[in-house]
Amino acid sequence: MKIDIARTVIAISLWLLVMAGCAGYYVWQWLETPVEIPEEKQLYEISKGKSLTKVSWELSEAKIIRWPRLWVFYARFMNLTTIKAGEYRFSHQESPISLLARFQSGDVVQHHITLVEGRTYIDFVHSLHSHKQIKKLLGTSNDLALFRENGVNVEHLEGWFYPDTYQFTNGDSDLEILSRAYEKMRLVLDSEWEKRAEQLPYETPYEALIMASIVEKETGAAFERKQIAGVFVRRLEAKMRLQTDPTVIYGMGDNYSGNITKKDLQTYTPYNTYMIRGLPPTPIAMPGEKAINAALNPAKGSTLFFVAKGDGTHHFSETLDEHLDAVRKFQLKRREDYRSSPLTDERSNEVDKADNE
Repeated sequence: MKIDIARTVIAISLWLLVMAGCAGYYVWQWLETPVEIPEEKQLYEISKGKSLTKVSWELSEAKIIRWPRLWVFYARFMNLTTIKAGEYRFSHQESPISLLARFQSGDVVQHHITLVEGRTYIDFVHSLHSHKQIKKLLGTSNDLALFRENGVNVEHLEGWFYPDTYQFTNGDSDLEILSRAYEKMRLVLDSEWEKRAEQLPYETPYEALIMASIVEKETGAAFERKQIAGVFVRRLEAKMRLQTDPTVIYGMGDNYSGNITKKDLQTYTPYNTYMIRGLPPTPIAMPGEKAINAALNPAKGSTLFFVAKGDGTHHFSETLDEHLDAVRKFQLKRREDYRSSPLTDERSNEVDKADNE
């Protein structure tokens, strides 16, 4: 009788071991076997604070995880329950183990946004707000205070954010992205300032940044940047007004409707370089590295004027008479495919008047 009981116990034990082995093998196969994930279910977000259990049931409802409790049990047994919040993009096939590994690594979706040189601070904010993945904190009168709380210690926001392509993840804020752009602009400006030409009419890197923003807005052809910077530098040195339309437009703000009139040129703003001498008080746009380099390494020469030729380039002149001849040639007889801000006869008169004051 004792022998029969012992044999029975052994048999049951062996059967249980075999069944446990089969079950373990089956579970392991399930954990490692990829399932097809349709494209519309390949984007999945884990919000901050969401538990692995909650994730398991959401994936179960989406028919991506078959046995959510077993998946969570395996994660706990292997000490893999710490998952990272973020937006994930699944491949077309994922196994329960590969999903867990993805959530452990924090391999979240990286989005990209390009902030274009020559645009203003408000343009940058609008561009950031066009992406639904970016959290909106900016765009109010409190922006400067928010930046200062985030370590951006400037008096005016214009010009301080480097135009470039930036990566971000779902939920990053406009403030975070522009704070990174500020740090990059500081690095670029400091680097270019150290390599600047001698005897420039700038006392600080900020003045160079202002000039660079003007060069950026005036330049249609990249190879002309240093020539245009040279004209402006020489005008500063000669105590001449810069007389550049982009500064006037910036000072007009929402009053600018697409054209500059004689009245606009005669209306004072701190940015109207037809009326003020020297640089405007702040940058007027976000300059790129090449514009900054041009402002700090302008082309040498004797030209003091330039006028748009209508093909995206400019004619440069040394004297006012030569400049007015170029105005008549390129501005008053416009091409059908003209591509630049026109210089009207009224403005020619204003040039003559301003430079002879």
